[in-house]
Amino acid sequence: MNEFKRTSKPRVSELPIAAIIPEPGNSKYYYTGDWRSVRPVINKDKCTGCSLCWVYCPDTAIIKVEGGKYDVDLNYCKGCGICAEECPAKAITMVEEGED
Repeated sequence: MNEFKRTSKPRVSELPIAAIIPEPGNSKYYYTGDWRSVRPVINKDKCTGCSLCWVYCPDTAIIKVEGGKYDVDLNYCKGCGICAEECPAKAITMVEEGED
């Protein structure tokens, strides 16, 4: 006996969007900074402008500001701490979210 009902499969266009990227390169439209529990703080006096934080940031959350220094775009920073680990001048510290 055949106990299974034959059903038609949905078309790809009918599937709900989940865990797929419909438009490549769209991450700048989605803020992901609220995922973190710690955030980087850059001491501009210690920053040498070497750009290693910018190079290693996987979220492109490090931005160049006036004077050749760097800052963090907290809209995109996920708080991974790679920037702080890579900073040779130790100008970046990770602080708990909500602390100054």
